[in-house]
Amino acid sequence: MDSSPWACSSGRYARHRERRPVYTPEQRRRRDLSPWTRVQGVLAIGQFAVFLVSLGLVLRFLATGEGFLAATLSVCIKTFALYAIMVTGAIWEKEVFGRYLFARAFFWEDMFSMLVIALHTAYLGAVLGGVGEAHGQMLLALAAYAAYAINAAQFLVKMRMARREAPGHASFGNAT
Repeated sequence: MDSSPWACSSGRYARHRERRPVYTPEQRRRRDLSPWTRVQGVLAIGQFAVFLVSLGLVLRFLATGEGFLAATLSVCIKTFALYAIMVTGAIWEKEVFGRYLFARAFFWEDMFSMLVIALHTAYLGAVLGGVGEAHGQMLLALAAYAAYAINAAQFLVKMRMARREAPGHASFGNAT
């Protein structure tokens, strides 16, 4: 019995749980047949493009004090794009995994998505409610964007894992 939490870093080997695949064969089939899979792909790319433009506008405002209205509108557009991808993503998750959110395969991504939504919604509340100064609102937008970037990376890692698990995927370790 090894009760040390530092087993791996102290030179001992800890037992690792075997990783479950992202999709069962049936879930993969449902994913591939769902029209929401394509919708998610299109929305993800669109949201990322809006994010990049908006990030530039927010950083420009913070650096120069110019373009507050453009930055504000861009963050609002980004937020509504986030809402769209979250609603359609929940529908997709229901079709593929049988539940609207927090399916085992995407539990942590969904959990972090809640933080992303909360920060974006807090930004909208600040803007619509006139809470805080322009600079503070833009800093809140940056916090929301940092969380979004982490969440997007989570989903990209999960997509890569799923691609590696796909039938017929040749990994370099299996080449002879």
